[in-house]
Amino acid sequence: MALQQIVQETVTGLGYDLVEIDRTAGGLLRITIDFPWQPGAELFINVEDCEKVNRQLQFALEVDGVTYNRLEVSSPGIDRPLRHEKDFERFAGELIDITLKAPMGDNAVGLVSASRKKFRGTLERTANNDGWQIVWSDEPVGKPGQRISKKRVPAPLNALGFTLDELREARLAPVVDFKGRKPKVEA
Repeated sequence: MALQQIVQETVTGLGYDLVEIDRTAGGLLRITIDFPWQPGAELFINVEDCEKVNRQLQFALEVDGVTYNRLEVSSPGIDRPLRHEKDFERFAGELIDITLKAPMGDNAVGLVSASRKKFRGTLERTANNDGWQIVWSDEPVGKPGQRISKKRVPAPLNALGFTLDELREARLAPVVDFKGRKPKVEA
């Protein structure tokens, strides 16, 4: 059996989603897991989940004769990769980083550099719901304590529509808030 299939069957059999398999030249086999997405539910992978999958994968990989020096099972983290349509649906409205396979070129139309391939902005569905777009502003980030004039005109919002085939990479943008989780507002 192929490594992908063994890992996929083991991880899904335990009730998790396989996010990524990474195999390094040093013999490290890194498996990234998450809970299946359920709208409205916010579940997080913990150490016990990783340990459970790690133990089961050790047995499955040994039975099938897969060689590796070290097995590491982890959560996707705050800079989770986005690869499938369901990932984009799950994280619509979130801040993401994307890298295009090819630079903007003539499509830039003077709005951005023609050689630009990297963007950070909010992930949204296109107006006709047939694709995705990233929306951003080139407004400089204010420094803590900096006063901003109320008369200052905000930078316009830019939008870039894309298909998953045009992306080299897409990840959640790591945004760290050291103030802790905000209490959920009951509607």
